[in-house]
Amino acid sequence: MTPPPWADALARATGSRLASATPVTGGDIADSFLVELDDGRRVFVKHYARLEAAPDDTPPIAVAEARGLAWLAEADAIRVARPVANGDDWLALEWIESAPKAPDHDEVLGRGLARLHAEGPSTFGFETPNWIGRLPQRNDPDEDWAHFYGERRLRPLARRARDAGTLPAELSGRIDRLIERLPERVGGDEPPARLHGDLWAGNAITDEHGAPCLIDPAVYGGAREVDLAMMRLFGGFGARVFAAYEEAHPLMPAAEARVALYQAYPLLVHVCLFGGSYVGSLARTVDDALG
Repeated sequence: MTPPPWADALARATGSRLASATPVTGGDIADSFLVELDDGRRVFVKHYARLEAAPDDTPPIAVAEARGLAWLAEADAIRVARPVANGDDWLALEWIESAPKAPDHDEVLGRGLARLHAEGPSTFGFETPNWIGRLPQRNDPDEDWAHFYGERRLRPLARRARDAGTLPAELSGRIDRLIERLPERVGGDEPPARLHGDLWAGNAITDEHGAPCLIDPAVYGGAREVDLAMMRLFGGFGARVFAAYEEAHPLMPAAEARVALYQAYPLLVHVCLFGGSYVGSLARTVDDALG
């Protein structure tokens, strides 16, 4: 077997040589492997063979992901996949053997997310830029959530999609109007929540006990409704998850009316990554958010 390019670095970081590396599924932007080490440990390795160029002061994807997982784990609210080691273009995580969902899985997930969100930072944003998928994400700290969401989330991706020719000018103008109205649309004044930032069903796996475990974050401090809106965008989460969350940490009034507002960002991500097939969904969502 020809050793993979990250094998020596992993051996230095773990103190154990690689015994085998078996390709597995586990993401669309990285090559993934189940790695057996000489000392008997198993780890999950993601290799970003086509490493994205990091703009400005943005750390490489693997570095940002390791940092984000550690930040989520600091809250001690819900299980988060544990980083073992990383380089600029590879990340080794603990191997998690998935089991069927336990009977209380949904309640554990809902309550855990509520605790995670409650352990928020002091400002909106994060200590460094990071990534959502293959897209860079600015996190410059901000005391104003409406300004942060408009200028750090919606506007940069709308500009990117418009420049790429995938966002029609008329829809771009409606997004501009939505950004202008954000101060009156974002709801009441809540402190920043500790967000996963990319919480679709594929990023909430089950562990060996059938309990939830979070992976692949795009973290920052933001409105907690962001994670919940993303969870509803593509489905995969049961009603009991949201009921358990609401019981543990009731949402602000009119939260339902803001779901579309916070689904606009992940839909913009999809327009930038996958093109025009998501433009129709984005247009309907922006219209709903505008009211």
